[in-house]
Amino acid sequence: MAVIGTIRKKSTLLVIVIGVALAAFVLGDFSGKGGQSREVNIGVIEGEEITIMDFNRKVDKNIEATKQNQSRERLDPEETYRLRNDTWAQMVSDIIYSNEYEALGLDVTSDELFELVQGRNPHPLIQQYFTNPQTGVFDRNLVIQYLQNLNNMPTEAVQQWVSLERYIKSDRLRNKYNSLIVKGYYTPNTLAKMAYAEENEKASIEYVAGRFSQVADSLISPTDEDYEKQYQKNKELFKQKPFRNIDYVVFDIIPSITDLQDARKEMNELYEEFQSSNDDARFVLVNSDQAYDSSWKMEGRLPVQIDSLMFNSDLGTVAKPYMQSNTFYLAKLVDIAQRPDSVKASHILISYQGAFRAAPEITRTKEQAQQIADSLLQLLKTASVKIGDIALTQSDDPSAQTNSGDLGWFADGAMVYNFNEAVYNNRPGSFVIAETPFGFHIIEVTGKKDAVKKIKVATVIREVIPSNETYQQTFAKASKLASENNTLEQFDAAVEDNRLSKRTVQKIHEMDINISGLNYPRQIIKWTFNEETEEGDVSEVFDLEEQFVVAVVTRKSEEEYPSLDEVRTRLNTYVYNDLKSKIILDNMNTLGNDFDKIGEQEDFKKDEMSALTFDSRNIKGFGSENEIIGTMFGMNTGESLGPVVGKGGVFIVKLDNKVAAGEMQNYNEVNKKKQDDWKRRIEQGIAYRALENGAEIEDNRYIFF
Repeated sequence: MAVIGTIRKKSTLLVIVIGVALAAFVLGDFSGKGGQSREVNIGVIEGEEITIMDFNRKVDKNIEATKQNQSRERLDPEETYRLRNDTWAQMVSDIIYSNEYEALGLDVTSDELFELVQGRNPHPLIQQYFTNPQTGVFDRNLVIQYLQNLNNMPTEAVQQWVSLERYIKSDRLRNKYNSLIVKGYYTPNTLAKMAYAEENEKASIEYVAGRFSQVADSLISPTDEDYEKQYQKNKELFKQKPFRNIDYVVFDIIPSITDLQDARKEMNELYEEFQSSNDDARFVLVNSDQAYDSSWKMEGRLPVQIDSLMFNSDLGTVAKPYMQSNTFYLAKLVDIAQRPDSVKASHILISYQGAFRAAPEITRTKEQAQQIADSLLQLLKTASVKIGDIALTQSDDPSAQTNSGDLGWFADGAMVYNFNEAVYNNRPGSFVIAETPFGFHIIEVTGKKDAVKKIKVATVIREVIPSNETYQQTFAKASKLASENNTLEQFDAAVEDNRLSKRTVQKIHEMDINISGLNYPRQIIKWTFNEETEEGDVSEVFDLEEQFVVAVVTRKSEEEYPSLDEVRTRLNTYVYNDLKSKIILDNMNTLGNDFDKIGEQEDFKKDEMSALTFDSRNIKGFGSENEIIGTMFGMNTGESLGPVVGKGGVFIVKLDNKVAAGEMQNYNEVNKKKQDDWKRRIEQGIAYRALENGAEIEDNRYIFF
């Protein structure tokens, strides 16, 4: 109802917007910038053009699959956006890998695919989906039965199977490719010896060091040349993607006083009608923005505005409308009963083909499922068998393998309606069958708490929707800002003159999805990256959900590297440490770089490490100092290093002793460790990332979504 109301009240504005959009779309098909045709390729991957039509077909399939897997009717814009990006990533991956497979002659034959599906050692997914529920072991006969019935199954089931086979083939190819790379890795014996030595050769060192942090910042006076030196030295650390900075003004579309008054009048009329209604569920269905809630409520569980009234009134009592957060509520007491707060039950689920969340291997019909359920019910009533024993082997609820069908205690309304009522309406120790969308449940009621007073309340919920006049007035304000101010200077002046609230966001990237305070602002981000949008341009009015937005581009950067001024504060650590190192070096030079004399000074730290290895990453008290550690292992016992500038200070290091790792009879374990590490890295995708980084990819996604 809320959606219908929104469409109705925005009808005039929608006609204008749709008309302009259609005209722009049609004209856009005939001309583009420079008279060229519109871009139809969402990208080019290794020379292969990906049209927006092909891309959208794949996206639609993924959206439908996601909705089916999650049992949902729709996805929100952010979820759809993520699926689009996932689809793009999958297409890039497929093309890159396909080129590699073709170059190497890799393939999966029909015989090989047959073995992966129906053979003695099938793909793990086949083993997972076709496990015999009675034995918990993969059953090849279930696969054969499923395939024999495939032509009689719904189109969705056939498509799911085709997708599964495609995935199995793709996964097999990927494993072959990774296996080639893994088996191509070899560690010569000499390198194995080196690796063993790096892990096991031990060094004992003494060191004195002056920390950068011991030199006060006030003693440092950096120059522009100092910053320029560190900027050039560390430039790669600041590499960035193209970005945009924008300012924007949000015009929230909120109900006016008149809208609230009209809504209150309408609710008062419904209040009168609700009192004489004979079909309360239908009344809610027709008049409420939300579905009828048939659950039982305990005292204290209803909104505070109606809780006491409903629990102390007669059936049919209607509470007067009340409002909360721009939403009106109207409640009627429709039922009173003494019901347990919670109950306990065990069950056996007998599902059937087409039932909600039925496993793919289930091929029985609904009639067959009901017959099985009836038989099991009679068995439980007449034989000395326990429901848990039958659930382990017969139940189609996967949780039965761990709980033997025992659902434990659950609150009133926690289960699907028919199941819930079957338990609450039968005494402990009784058996009953309940049909739900999941199939047929054979239920044993195993416990009930003491009954308490509960009630059912029919509630009409009506969100106060801004009227068409309110939409037009809000749009007019936003349109005035956008149309009368074409530059950044004019935009800022208008914001100040009209006392508007301006917000700022920096470093938007072309595939970003979020801007603080805005509802799915992708159209704004696309506009900022349009090749015709320049720095200082003011946007048209963007119509977001319950918001109009006008934006202005304050910065447009295509540069890979920011300027020195932009990263000056981020360079402070590098600049100050470099200058502090010179002060520390001068102090050490004053002492003749004498290890013992320097170690006696209060400003310097003298310490030692007795079991340092080449693979070590840290010097005690200073953290990572890879270069110093690496240099130490190239020295001889008794030699000194320094003064040398490290990451945390300036060091003088003495190598007191070095104990060689010794020889091994063979280095098989070292080789195996290296091989396992390499395999792990390949499985984590290091090879694909290298392929992707080296691939020629033209990405035009930001143009289309």
